[in-house]
Amino acid sequence: MIRQIARLTRRIPAISRRAVAIAVYANDEDRGLAARDRGFEGVACVDDAARAVILLLDLYRDTDDRRLREWASGLVDFVLFMQREDGRFHNFIRDWEGSINTDGPTSYPGGTFWQARAVRALARAHLVLRDPRVAAPLARGFAFATVNPAPPDVRTIHVLAALDLMRAGLTPVLRETLERWCDEIAECRDGEILLNNPNEPVPHLWGHVQEGVLAEAAPLLDRPDLLDLARQSARSLLAPQIERAFPDRTVQPYGVASAVYVMDRLYQGTGEAAYARWRDQARAWFDGRNSASLPVYDRVNGRVHDGIDDARLNPHSGAESNIVGAQALLPDVAARVHAFLDEVADRLEVVAA
Repeated sequence: MIRQIARLTRRIPAISRRAVAIAVYANDEDRGLAARDRGFEGVACVDDAARAVILLLDLYRDTDDRRLREWASGLVDFVLFMQREDGRFHNFIRDWEGSINTDGPTSYPGGTFWQARAVRALARAHLVLRDPRVAAPLARGFAFATVNPAPPDVRTIHVLAALDLMRAGLTPVLRETLERWCDEIAECRDGEILLNNPNEPVPHLWGHVQEGVLAEAAPLLDRPDLLDLARQSARSLLAPQIERAFPDRTVQPYGVASAVYVMDRLYQGTGEAAYARWRDQARAWFDGRNSASLPVYDRVNGRVHDGIDDARLNPHSGAESNIVGAQALLPDVAARVHAFLDEVADRLEVVAA
């Protein structure tokens, strides 16, 4: 996965000397393709760069390999470049010269997921990199989040950013906002099941991490009721999907990785063995416990396929799939990341001189 993310990473010298972004899509020949799902959007986006910042800094924490820090720093340059003075972020660049798509349907300023992910990436970068350029953009982005509504699946990302800052002892005034956001997530449910938004009666799995986020927030806020809600929803919504090896016609790595995250956080929060079992079963989807009976994670070539459609393996391997796949399999990736980085260092070209 690290190898595929490196294959998709490109420099953008028009932004800065070290700035990089990650090509959105790739075909079997690993050529970077532009996003065209809703018309032409661009070649790389904040959505993927921000998630990669979190992944790389988590790996840096676990391995102390400075090449991961440098790679993350290059992506932070790109994220900062995409922010406007009012705190809102655009999502896509149209080309590798850094031309911003200012008005596309998935690139307009202040959009849902990319806005939240950018703020979370800057929060983590502020804590780990101590880059003085990050504090003011982070404050602007966070201010936007506090005064604008968001559906629960987006609000979870805001909560994760706030948790990072509060655990580090920063901005304790965030507690009131954090509790309000958690209550928003908890109140949007159908019976026991936490919803992504009020208009979606059957939650899609990709990005559905509400249970895990509430499990993380519960001890910090001294709110055992949040943990209880998370347990009920995970057992009602996610456990049956995991037990049946994710039987839907289309299953994406992002959905499975979300389930892995939820069960892992519930296991950490409760110590109950059932959650560890469900976590490990969900992870096994990447190695063939799925409707195709084929590995989604190609360990030989170092890439995650884009999912399973009608019991067939999707042949493509884009940025999102590899980033979230690496997050789902983080212990395995961290154990081998030095060898991966040695292999791709020349191609990646983001290692400090």
